Amino acid sequence: MNEALAAIRRWRDGGQAVAVATVVATRRSAPRPLGSKLVVSETGELAGSVSGGCVESDVAVHARDVLETGQPKLLSYGIADETAWEVGLPCGGEIDVFLERFEGELPDPEMSQVVFTVVEGDRAGERWVSQDGEITRTQLLERDGEQVFAEVLGPPPRLLVFGAVDLAEELCRAAKGLGWRTVVSDARARFATAERVPSADELVVAWPEETLERFAPDERTAVVVLTHEDRWDVPALAGALATDAFYIGALGSRRTQDRRRERVLETGVSEEQLDRLCGPAGLDLGAGTPAETALSILAEILAVRAGREGGRLRASSERIHA
Repeated sequence: MNEALAAIRRWRDGGQAVAVATVVATRRSAPRPLGSKLVVSETGELAGSVSGGCVESDVAVHARDVLETGQPKLLSYGIADETAWEVGLPCGGEIDVFLERFEGELPDPEMSQVVFTVVEGDRAGERWVSQDGEITRTQLLERDGEQVFAEVLGPPPRLLVFGAVDLAEELCRAAKGLGWRTVVSDARARFATAERVPSADELVVAWPEETLERFAPDERTAVVVLTHEDRWDVPALAGALATDAFYIGALGSRRTQDRRRERVLETGVSEEQLDRLCGPAGLDLGAGTPAETALSILAEILAVRAGREGGRLRASSERIHA
């Protein structure tokens, strides 16, 4: 989404018209989730993706027609016959892509809202915005006999890290590649510097209680504690467990985890609350270096967010793409 928005802004600033293709429906093992976007400039430049490379070239061909006529199109792709490898999805899934000429203002990625777009019929392309919270997930709906795509937009997921150590930099670097916003907090001013953690979007020199009050972790927030000292670990974990953060993890050996759990319980945190703590943080990938450990932790964060166990795909009977 961020890549597509940046490209639209750049091309429009350069005086070009832009077509936007959005995945509005998926069936079976679709390679990209609902809301994925491919943007096409009038000179044929591409940014983003709707299928991971399977159908982008065909969408770009249709985009030229949409840019010329101004009429939107609803395109369907799937593996229906022997031509699937030519223009289709060899993964076995099916997608519907709504293609339109981009008009109007760019959405504010920091604002929580739902954008409704009619994708079929005479009113295709008509759009309105709601902020009433009635729709909580991106989906294709039927409203008054029309197919309407409801896209839930809002701030990106946030990673809040306590402890400006080398692993904090690797976590922030990898999380930024996912499009997440990253915050690193440490009470030690000599640690929380841009030289040590250049990938953090924000560095905060403060005690955990102050940081938690300022950033108020919500259901979009993952919290990771790296400090290894009770005076920082305990208030950071106790405070985070009282929030709506969807993931709370802590680094440390199993012996450290057991001792730390006792200290956190002494603050008044219940056993039920403490069960939310992922410690030692991360999936069992055999990680050794800080970069590998960051990958392990982020993999667990993604699994928790998706309600998955994080095992090997070949051993799972669940859908590959949720």
